[in-house]
Amino acid sequence: MNGVPEQKNILGLQLPTDPRWVDLASISLEAILTDHAWCEQKAASSCISLIQRYPEKQELVEALSPIVTEEWGHFRMVIAELKKRGLQLGRQRKDAYVNELLQFQKKDGSPQDSLLDKLLIFALIEARSCERFKRLSEGLEDPYLRTFYRRFMESEAGHYHLFIELAETYIERDKVRTRWAAWLEWEAGVMNRIELRGDRMH
Repeated sequence: MNGVPEQKNILGLQLPTDPRWVDLASISLEAILTDHAWCEQKAASSCISLIQRYPEKQELVEALSPIVTEEWGHFRMVIAELKKRGLQLGRQRKDAYVNELLQFQKKDGSPQDSLLDKLLIFALIEARSCERFKRLSEGLEDPYLRTFYRRFMESEAGHYHLFIELAETYIERDKVRTRWAAWLEWEAGVMNRIELRGDRMH
């Protein structure tokens, strides 16, 4: 996928990031880069976890294996950027956004329901990350960091759609689309509820 994704038509997110977030992030670069690094690490680990849990699903294994490599490469890129700027990788912190998303998972559903929710959670996280990368690529004053985050945005623009495609590989399309619409509504509520912080990627 090339170019800048249109939020409404492609990402589907119902609520855009508050424009103030970029201003807050710009004065918390060490914290935002640290959080970004850990997000990339968690993305790689999450894909590994899915592969470990569903080794019999060949399409899933084949699709996510290269994503593990890509996300870990992104982690290394952010670590290198921290080092270049004389900054330190801080400790991983709780992700209020992800924790709020997890509250919407079906706790007593079928194995199919569980797989669907796992894939759609990852799709949402990737979509919001891409939207945030776009904000940083357009709003930061540092020209190098604008380019840095545009590369991340372009690299990860299709990841969210991959998770939806995987869901539709194993589950009826109508069911996937209905649940995706419900997840988008929940995510908009999460964005309204959580504190706006410039030291967090989400």
